[in-house]
Formats: sequence, structure tokens, C-alpha cells
Amino acid sequence: MDEIKPPQRVASLASQLVDSLRSLIESGEWPVGTRIPPEQVLVEQLGVGRSTLREALGALSHLGLLEARVGDGTYVRASSELQSVMVRRASASRRDEVLELRAVLEQYASGIAALRRSEDDVRQLRELSDFMAKVSTPEDMAALAGADGTFHRTVVQASRNSLLIEVYDYLGTALASALGGLPWSDTAAAEHAELHGRLVDAIEARDEDGARRVAATIVGLTRNHAVEPGHDAEHEHGVEPEHGAEHASRKTKGQ
Repeated sequence: MDEIKPPQRVASLASQLVDSLRSLIESGEWPVGTRIPPEQVLVEQLGVGRSTLREALGALSHLGLLEARVGDGTYVRASSELQSVMVRRASASRRDEVLELRAVLEQYASGIAALRRSEDDVRQLRELSDFMAKVSTPEDMAALAGADGTFHRTVVQASRNSLLIEVYDYLGTALASALGGLPWSDTAAAEHAELHGRLVDAIEARDEDGARRVAATIVGLTRNHAVEPGHDAEHEHGVEPEHGAEHASRKTKGQ
């Protein structure tokens, strides 16, 4: 008796279209934050019916990759389902919780980066650190937040851990946004810039423990200026805002 073969399941046209459009998003051809072509343009370009296109776009919106804005069009919201979930979760969290997650990721990444960094990594980090020193003023926190985000993404990339890089990239916007708009003093801004220079020094010296300590001090300094109303940084974290980063700084210098 001949073996009975199960029927092959062929994906619907809408499912195939979802995969095609998803590849445009994941590849960056449709970057996050941009508006995708109008419905009529896509119908003509893809050679599909309007109902099939709408079904595919609806599926991608349900996954969190696209966002339809009434009267404005459809925008790319995230490059993957994982990014969509993580960014949404981070956005719904307290700023202090986001900074705690940042501490975990950046401390580990900084230590591994010290062991795996290349000379080119050190050069890029030094350039970014020098640039941060120039923009580290309370008057231009938006520029500082952008530079800070780029710096730490570069540190994470130097870790050569592809999964860590992917997770950090997905959360990059939420992590960097914790710095923007904070009421920093001239002293705090100067210390923030100096610590980033010391982190580059530790990474260049392949000092794994030192890099982790400096990274922790940077996040601690940010947390002391990022606590939301109703939260007491001194009591919640057991660190005095005026001396926590300074103490860790002295400890690292004494290594």
C-alpha cells in the first residue's frame, strides 16, 4: 500500500504579503518612524487587491510593527515584534525601573567590551567621549542625551554579543530618553562627561572590573537626577545623591 502523504499547506496571499512587508521593515528599507507608501501606491507596486493589502497591514499593525494614524497614514512603529513589546513595556515603566535595567545591561556590556574591544572601538569611543565633553551642559540636554545614547550603544557593540546588541538596540530609545530633560547642574554635567572618559580608559586598558564599576557609577549619577516625583533616591537606593558617584569614582581610581 502506498504511503499516504499529507496535503501541503500553502500560505495565503495575505500571509505571503505579510512576510514581504516584514522584510522591508526588518531590512531598514522602511525605517522605524517613517510613513509607508499610500495604500493605492502599494496596491499598484505589489499587484495585489486592496482587501489583501489591508489584511496584511492589519496583521503587521496587530504585531506592533505598524501604526495607522487617522488622517495621516501608516507609520513603521518597530522593526520586530520583540522591539515592539520591549519598547512598549519600557515606556509603561517608571523611569527608575528603566535605569535599573540600563545598569544591568551597561555594566555587563562594559566589562565584556573591555575584553573584546578592537582599536577601532577605542578610537570611536574616545571621539564620542570628547564630543560629549563639549555638549555636557545643562543648557543642551537634548544633545547630551543623543550623544550619551550613541556612546553606550557603541560600548555594547564592542561586546561582540549579538543578542545583547539586539536587545539593547531595541531598548535604546527608552534608555536614552531617561537622560533627556533632567534638571542637571554644571557640576553633575561635568562629572558625567569625566566618567565617560574614564570608562573609555578602562575599556582601552582591558580593565573588566574597572569598566563595570565606572558604568555603574554613570548610571548611578543619572538615577540621582532622574527620580520621579514622590520617589526619594537617597532612601530608595541607599545612595546619597551628592556623594554616591564621587565615592565610586574614588574607589575605581584607587584600583
